[in-house]
Amino acid sequence: MRHVGQNDKFRSSPRSLTVRCSVAVLAAAAVLTGCSEPGSSGTAPAGQGGPAKAPDAASARLAEQRRMVAAARKWRLDQVPLTAPAPPKIKPRITARAGFEVDHQEDENLPPVFTTVPTDKKIVFLTIDDGAEKDPRFLSMMRELKVPYTAFLSDYLVKDDYGYFRKSQAYGNTLDNHTLTHPYLPGLSYEQQRQEICGMQDVMEKQYGRRPEVLRPPYGDYNQDTLRAAKSCGIKYAPIWNEEVFVDHWEYREDDRRLRKGDIVLTHFRGPDEWNGTMVDDMRRFLNKVTREGYAVARLEDYL
Repeated sequence: MRHVGQNDKFRSSPRSLTVRCSVAVLAAAAVLTGCSEPGSSGTAPAGQGGPAKAPDAASARLAEQRRMVAAARKWRLDQVPLTAPAPPKIKPRITARAGFEVDHQEDENLPPVFTTVPTDKKIVFLTIDDGAEKDPRFLSMMRELKVPYTAFLSDYLVKDDYGYFRKSQAYGNTLDNHTLTHPYLPGLSYEQQRQEICGMQDVMEKQYGRRPEVLRPPYGDYNQDTLRAAKSCGIKYAPIWNEEVFVDHWEYREDDRRLRKGDIVLTHFRGPDEWNGTMVDDMRRFLNKVTREGYAVARLEDYL
């Protein structure tokens, strides 16, 4: 049985990360982002002899732009992250990437493995694997900057603190399946793979109230049995990645080493014990690059 394997990318280079921040650039970037969510739901102070008035839309936008500038400055970003466009009303058709299919991929309607979502928008998707590091500053950073992400969780790494990821979910991020114990799935039988995937579905339903439709096979390795087992557990999609960001460098699947519209970017819940920095440092590197190149970060599940 043919199996499709990816590189195991659990390493980082020793280069240190240097970040510079320009207040002038941040202020200019805020005007360009076009953020539209109101930053305050209160009312303006009442004048003498008259009732309080709610701020108009322009004032609300300005307040939100100022809030985003302050947040970008706080987290030492080069620019304010760009705002993603509204999700498409008609979702794109997702198919397996050429060369990533398994036998009977279409005949059995197996979950497609893909690295990029079809779109004409200049967006990328941030995905974060496993759940080892549980940095509260990371949650605050992503919430304040309004950057969405998908977390692919493995039970053996998250069971010591399910609550951390409930907080992530409450902030609007999606939690998906990364198996119970993060094994090399092609080395297991069909029934063993099914136990890993369906077992994690049970955990996700109990802890987070939903059975995901999205699985990332550990290490990006899979075979036909993986996708058959995943389908039997209710999985519809098996995205992997086109780029991976570390705290001190990027790695690319494509030889030209550049981002593309709709690319899925991988990183991990890792910290100083394994990396030369924190998750905040990792996200700073990610956001500075994608923003500098004109990309916004969108929510993967909005396109599935």
